Amino acid sequence: MFNPFLGKRYNVSNTLEKYTSILKIEKLGDCLYATASKSIADGKVIAWFQDGSECGPRALGNRSILADPRRKDMKDILNNKVKHRENFSPFAPAVLSEFQRMYFKLNISTPYMLMVADVVDVYKDKIPSVVHVDGTARLQTVERELMPKFHKLITEFYNITGIPMVINTSFNIKGEAIVETPEQAINCFLQTQIDELFIDDFIIRK
Repeated sequence: MFNPFLGKRYNVSNTLEKYTSILKIEKLGDCLYATASKSIADGKVIAWFQDGSECGPRALGNRSILADPRRKDMKDILNNKVKHRENFSPFAPAVLSEFQRMYFKLNISTPYMLMVADVVDVYKDKIPSVVHVDGTARLQTVERELMPKFHKLITEFYNITGIPMVINTSFNIKGEAIVETPEQAINCFLQTQIDELFIDDFIIRK
């Protein structure tokens, strides 16, 4: 399987030292996934920055903004806090590959978020913020082998909520490219109302 995470990896600790006077920075270690998944389940909008950035037209879980697909108002929250896009534009679900066929009428994997599928009717009300007006979603299937960190995060969210997916949208604001470096991630975080930023195993709060 083609690995899209071809971007450079950065020394995050050196970068974060520059911001200790204006940001709350905590090293989480093994608590990273439990903390991030609980934040999403509690309705927070988080930014997720891990390892090398992805190539291609979509954010695939290394430079992403993540949120809870169960909330009907989450599309508006994301637009107001961060994206400022057209209100009719849907946000995409990143679903654990093991659950893809349960929630979506698609028989092949789509790990690069390039395909649209009908949402299974009985689940439309359970994930309203990722269902478009025509009952479809442009989904990403998250493969454990290809995206181990992202897969582990969504698995933790599933353990809390029973929903095996999160909203995944690119880590940027309207009119700007997706963030690449830790400095760009922090600058985007400071310009928006994103609640928490997770870089490697650090959590950053304003």
